[in-house]
Amino acid sequence: MPRRNDLEHRALQFISKTSDEGVLQVDLWHQLGASSREGSRIAIKLENKGFIRRERELFDGRWTYRLYPKKEPVSITSIKNCPCLICSDSVRCGAYGAISPNDCERLTTWSIDLIREDSTQGDP
Repeated sequence: MPRRNDLEHRALQFISKTSDEGVLQVDLWHQLGASSREGSRIAIKLENKGFIRRERELFDGRWTYRLYPKKEPVSITSIKNCPCLICSDSVRCGAYGAISPNDCERLTTWSIDLIREDSTQGDP
């Protein structure tokens, strides 16, 4: 029988992959090969730790919970093409230094481009 910490870790990984659609608690139990009692305890424990959110849902005439991750998995795409990664001044750059991200033109341009890209992706 797998240890509970292993099951919690596997459960959190599985729930994290579901993103916005979430997963029914019963489907999680099946995925883990756990009993309903053990699956419920794991879901409650993950919720209490702040890793997931549980929402009550009526499914096939029975009340269950849909589990959603609270945090999205980390992705390197969020810093893709960031000018700071290849900047020759990065060693001297700091919040209160002579070179600062507060007034860096390259960083500002990159940030604005990201905002524009996000807004155009939302358009049909």
